[in-house]
Amino acid sequence: MSENTPFPIRSWSEDDRPREKLLLKGKAALSDAELIAILIGSGSRNETAVDLSKRILADHQNNLNALGKLPVSKLMAFKGIGQAKAIAIVAAMELARRRRSHEAVVLDKIASSQSVFDIMQPIIGELAHEEFWIIYLNNANKIIHKTQLSKGGITGTLVDIRLALRIAIENGAVGMILTHNHPSGTLQPSEADKQITRKLKLGAESLDIKILDHVIVTETAYFSFADDGIL
Repeated sequence: MSENTPFPIRSWSEDDRPREKLLLKGKAALSDAELIAILIGSGSRNETAVDLSKRILADHQNNLNALGKLPVSKLMAFKGIGQAKAIAIVAAMELARRRRSHEAVVLDKIASSQSVFDIMQPIIGELAHEEFWIIYLNNANKIIHKTQLSKGGITGTLVDIRLALRIAIENGAVGMILTHNHPSGTLQPSEADKQITRKLKLGAESLDIKILDHVIVTETAYFSFADDGIL
């Protein structure tokens, strides 16, 4: 064996093998690369699973959010990643996203714009297209319903104001929070964002329903109309 040929994981010290390390030291002791190595199971003749995982992460600035957006075809572009390994990674990333979404549901009372972000980021924060959602609240600011009102392209989406208000009435809502994502990552509201907020606010007031906020969500941050004083 040449000095440039990596030792297979099974020849490593037991403390250094990802699976054994997890059993002995717990999941928190493993690096991102080691956790991914467990998913893919094996590397290649010239590269361990851990080294392969490090290479994939490095190609995406060691950003798990960026990795989570990769489709199977993009993962298979890495030498050593076949379809089965790519599917395992995509499935694990989707499970992580769903876990965040389910954890956010526990926060069923809206206390701040941060609460809105915590609930909506796992749902729309990483999408490549815009979606407009409305969270409907009772008089204790608890969520009684939330729904996707529209789905659009990269730069915008259309909103049916009558449908939004009808859903509010059907659910007995006394408050509404508007929220949509900006795939571009920009946090500043567009003129169209401000216009739809004004229209919904005017329509809701006629039904004695309050528009409490409009929150723009990106992958890592948010903008609140209420916090900024422009609601």
